[in-house]
Amino acid sequence: MRTKEQSVPDPGGAGMSKVVERNITALLDRRKAEEHAKSREDKIADMVTRFTGSMVFVYIHLALFGVWIIWNLGLLGLKPFDPSFVVLAMFASVEAIFLSTFVLISQNRMNEQADKRAELDLQISLLTEHEVTRMISLVRAMAKKMDIPDAYDEGIDELEMNVQPEKVMDTMDQFTKRSKEE
Repeated sequence: MRTKEQSVPDPGGAGMSKVVERNITALLDRRKAEEHAKSREDKIADMVTRFTGSMVFVYIHLALFGVWIIWNLGLLGLKPFDPSFVVLAMFASVEAIFLSTFVLISQNRMNEQADKRAELDLQISLLTEHEVTRMISLVRAMAKKMDIPDAYDEGIDELEMNVQPEKVMDTMDQFTKRSKEE
């Protein structure tokens, strides 16, 4: 029997159960807490990365570099201040060094977040696998008690076995190693 919390759709009519709503709220709250807990340096790195990944940044650079180049080609009738474009190249190189550093800082943190999510997914999958395995055992026991022929299907024996993640990973490693050797 389902509890009211598990079966009643949300009042907005979107068809979400209360459990899904609760999970979404919990994940959003967690995301807000993690955002709030970021260091000032991480917040600055995110701001810089967000801005440099925008079209406004591209337009500003098009304008600045365009004027710089046109000016130093002498097309504006003004005296060139960087006729060989050495200063422009140096400016662009230093900017690239800093921007790539900011991007790497943001990517490192995003990788950490992705690793946390992957770990959470793995833990939930392992828990689900355990629960399903246990349910198969219980349903099979009931089917045997009711003398249902499918309860004696040999394929169910394998389904009743708990998955051992370390053995799965060892097997995956062996297959990967073999495929690299071939």
